[in-house]
Amino acid sequence: MGKKGGDTRVKRQMAPTFWNIRRKESQFVMRVKPGPHPKTRSYPLGMVLRDVLHVVKTQQEAKIVLHAGKVKVDGVVKRDANLAVGLMDVIELATGQAFRLVPKDSELLVAVPVDEAEKSVKLAKITSKVTTKGKKLQYGFHDGKTLITDAKMKVGDTCVLALPGANVKQHIKFEKGSMALIITGENAGRTGRIEDIREGIFSLPTRALVAFEDRTVELPVEMVMVIGTDKPVIKVN
Repeated sequence: MGKKGGDTRVKRQMAPTFWNIRRKESQFVMRVKPGPHPKTRSYPLGMVLRDVLHVVKTQQEAKIVLHAGKVKVDGVVKRDANLAVGLMDVIELATGQAFRLVPKDSELLVAVPVDEAEKSVKLAKITSKVTTKGKKLQYGFHDGKTLITDAKMKVGDTCVLALPGANVKQHIKFEKGSMALIITGENAGRTGRIEDIREGIFSLPTRALVAFEDRTVELPVEMVMVIGTDKPVIKVN
C-alpha cells in the first residue's frame, strides 16, 4: 500500500540555517508543516519547546505536553508539534511564562520573555489588501491572520492586535519618521527610524532608508516592519 501524507521529518543538514539545533546529533529533525509562516522563516512548535526554550528534552516529551493542551500560541491552545511558529508569535506555557519570537543580533528568530501585559498583544504587518463583496476591505497579515473592516490602511503598515483573534488596538503607518525593526538579513533585530521611502522602479523594489545610531542603510520594504511612531509599542528585543 502506498504511503499517505508527507514526511514529518527533514534531514538536519537540510534544515534552515537559523534553527538552533545540533547538526550532527542525529539524521533527522522535525519538519515545519505548511501554515501561517513560510518554512524558511519559522520553527516547528515542538522544536521551540525542545531546542529553543529547553522546557522538554525529547520530541516525544514535546508531543505529550502539546497533546495535554499546555501550550498556547497567540492565546490559542495548539497541539501540533509541527505547527509553524514565527515572527511575533507569542508562545505561552502552562507555568504562565510567555515568549515572543523576534529577530535579534542578526538571528532570524529568538525567543524573548514577555510580561503579563504584553503577552495578550502582537504586532502584525499587513501583506495584502483586497476588496470583498459589499466593498469591505480584507487585510492579510504576515502570520496568516485576516481581517475584514472599513478601516483605511495600506500594505506595509503594522497593526497591534489583541489576542486571541485579530482585533486591531492600534494602527501604525509605514511612513517617514516611524520606528522600524529589521526582520531579516545581517541587520535583523536592529531598530531605527525611517528617514525616507524610495519608490520602486522596474529593476528595483520600493526601499526604506533606515537610520541606526551608527549608520544608515537602504533596504527593501519587505525587510522592514514598523513598530511605533516615537518608540516601540511593545518589547521587540
